[in-house]
Amino acid sequence: MAPVQLDERLVADSYPVTELPLCQLRLMDDTRFPWLILIPRRDAVSEVFDLDEADQRQLWHEAGEVGRMLKSLTQADKINVANLGNVVTQLHVHVVARRNGDVAWPGPVWGQGQRQPYDLNELASMRDHLLAQLDGLKQRL
Repeated sequence: MAPVQLDERLVADSYPVTELPLCQLRLMDDTRFPWLILIPRRDAVSEVFDLDEADQRQLWHEAGEVGRMLKSLTQADKINVANLGNVVTQLHVHVVARRNGDVAWPGPVWGQGQRQPYDLNELASMRDHLLAQLDGLKQRL
């Protein structure tokens, strides 16, 4: 699958983790919430229905499996899966681990407080944890 040009805001706000069959998986740069972003590698796609049916199924399959993995990894109380696109129109799906009592609970994470970026050690540790979990997950995708 050919590389797709990512919206500059996605690049600025997140770090690459790995490539899944359809999506690039990225880690949002905010330590307050374990937060992953799935970006389908398809050009000129802003809505889920812009994908063909097979890609739509694959996107939700990847989102579900990534959510299951993230919940297990973080022991989250709830996984939020969302596709908004009001600011960044390039199709992307947020998978956010939430805990009862986190700084945004029970509201949405968007617009809550100040982002707390990862330092290099935190980033490396989180990425290593994610990649260890993703090794088994990739076989199911």
